[in-house]
Amino acid sequence: MNKFHGTGVALVTPFNADGSVDFDGLKNLINYQIEGKVEYLVSLGTTGEASTLNKDEKKKIWEFTAEINNGRLPLIAGIGGNDTRAIAQNIKDFEVSGYDAILSASPYYNKPTQEGIYQHYKALSESSSLPIFLYNVPGRTGSNISAETTCRLATDLKNIIAIKEASGNFDQFNQIMRDKPADFMLISGDDPVAMPMISIGAVGVISVIGNALPKQLSDMIRLCLAGDFAKALPLHLSLIEFTRLMFVEGNPAGAKAALKHFGVCEDNLRLPLVQVSSKIREAIIAEANKITA
Repeated sequence: MNKFHGTGVALVTPFNADGSVDFDGLKNLINYQIEGKVEYLVSLGTTGEASTLNKDEKKKIWEFTAEINNGRLPLIAGIGGNDTRAIAQNIKDFEVSGYDAILSASPYYNKPTQEGIYQHYKALSESSSLPIFLYNVPGRTGSNISAETTCRLATDLKNIIAIKEASGNFDQFNQIMRDKPADFMLISGDDPVAMPMISIGAVGVISVIGNALPKQLSDMIRLCLAGDFAKALPLHLSLIEFTRLMFVEGNPAGAKAALKHFGVCEDNLRLPLVQVSSKIREAIIAEANKITA
């Protein structure tokens, strides 16, 4: 199986109460994922609160993650933004060993045209010694990578090997599956639709809820990839309410609340993000206990 088939987890970044990076918590989290048998890890994606970390903090987190992982799982580094030249330079300067690919969200706020998106990723492709995963998340970026642009990039630029698709648009997923190169990977960027996306040919998920429930999620995804949807369905259904609670007051606040409950790390966040309310925390804990009982 390709090393990027299955469950990837977009790791949260644990923080201490004073806002500094909690490296002990990060070590616990990495080992918790590996014990949960996920297939790969993503360091400093959106869920990792990368937008609130400075350059030195990011470098230390990438280095520490690679050190603790110690080659046990494939690693992907999240490197994105809305200034193409700056991102291309960051990718060119990325020297941390132990990483297998780069995940880069499409430019946010600028709202580029499809040609602008194509040229953006072409510049990143030309700057990278590692394979690149596109990341389409219109709810955060304000613009969509169309199916046509995705397939054009996949066809023209051989080190663009996958897309994390979080548009929620199944018509778009269908078009990508129909028109993409055979070896280009469609990956779910939304936990709730990972199962139906796999049914049309997606190769897995890059998950948020996997932070808290790595074993339960990865077991379900492996059943889907094996074509055993009958066995996967009850597991999928059991995760629906927990997944909803993860996002009802923002990501990664929900995931961090669950991780605190499981004793993996604290649930501190950096502003403008805040912890979940006591009502949602209680609901998360109740649902987590039900799933893990």
